Amino acid sequence: MHLPAVKMFGRVSREMRIMATSVVAAPDAGLIREVKKAGGGDLKKCYQCATCSVVCSLSPNDRPFPRKEMILAQWGRADGLMADPDIFLCHQCNDCSTHCPRGARPGDVLAAARNYLYQYYSFPRFMGRALASPKALPALLLVPVVVIIALIFLTADRLPDGTFVFANSSVVDFNLFMPHSSVDALFVLGNIIIFFFASVGFKRFWDALQRNGDTRQVSFLAGLGIAAREVISHQRFFSCETNRSRSWGHIMLFSGFAGAMVTTGLVFIFIFVPHYLEKLGLEQLKPFFDLPLDLPHPVKIVGAVSGVLILVGSSLLIFRRLKDSERVGASGYSDNLFLYMMFLTGLTGMTSWLLRWGGVAVPAYTSYFLHLVFVYFLLWYMPYSKFSHMIYRTLAIVHARRIGRIPRA
Repeated sequence: MHLPAVKMFGRVSREMRIMATSVVAAPDAGLIREVKKAGGGDLKKCYQCATCSVVCSLSPNDRPFPRKEMILAQWGRADGLMADPDIFLCHQCNDCSTHCPRGARPGDVLAAARNYLYQYYSFPRFMGRALASPKALPALLLVPVVVIIALIFLTADRLPDGTFVFANSSVVDFNLFMPHSSVDALFVLGNIIIFFFASVGFKRFWDALQRNGDTRQVSFLAGLGIAAREVISHQRFFSCETNRSRSWGHIMLFSGFAGAMVTTGLVFIFIFVPHYLEKLGLEQLKPFFDLPLDLPHPVKIVGAVSGVLILVGSSLLIFRRLKDSERVGASGYSDNLFLYMMFLTGLTGMTSWLLRWGGVAVPAYTSYFLHLVFVYFLLWYMPYSKFSHMIYRTLAIVHARRIGRIPRA
């Protein structure tokens, strides 16, 4: 037998053995239910024509998406879909949904799969289910409300007669309402606990990605550098056609959140540094660290710009979802909850600052209280909500770039 014929025979034999291997499918009813609930009700219309994979500029040449993800979703194969980095390489451009000849809306299906993933890897699991259920929202909001009220009663300064100092002060001072040290202590302690829980889910996802057995072509650090550039620049969002206009809203929201985190970190520093200025012989710098900060202080400028970006970015994304849902794609409960919480966080943050600046006490304290509730809601429930997609998407991109999965475009 000639050598080429031997090679061909060997290859055919291997393929026949693979085809003969039986696979026991264990459909996950929760996955199918979530996909349908989040706008993928037409999933069963897909007949695997691969139009979606052809038109997607973000899909790699090898094993392109979203065709294979559509069949995994149809069969309820959560084990395969939840270990697939491609569901996060998709940015819901909806070019695939626009060109689908059957109206199966692959972009919405992958968005629903991402929402299900937050539950699938959550720890503890019941929290993932709670964040995905509108019925649990009142109880979830009640937790930060009770904690903040308790801290106000325990730590806010009082007069000898027991009344709160902030209620009798002639100026609006949020430090009197809830001491900055209490706010930051709650922020730090809460984040340590939450990021411990979050790390369990992130590790589960990362381990599932590694089990795929693909050959690594670059190091983890190199993959992380590539992923960081993509996330910060939003270059993949701007590759979209159907849904390109939402890119600016998304980048404003992302930049505003990053700026708000920087501002929070700086204020945390401003609380503790003044105690050491005298020891360092830098007493002349103390006025720069006096709280509260106001314009044109650099930290206040960063905070104000970040608040505006969060408010405008979230407003643009919400407006587009309401006005042009066909092009934007279906929105599940998790998507809407995250967007509206970001909007309310930005709105109450900016409002409380303006009311404090204007000296309107009761509305200012009320707005500040609500702002803290929304901030802690976002942070404490991050591992179980769409907020966690920042980490999951980054991990997926790192893995994909390490194994050489890059977009065609």
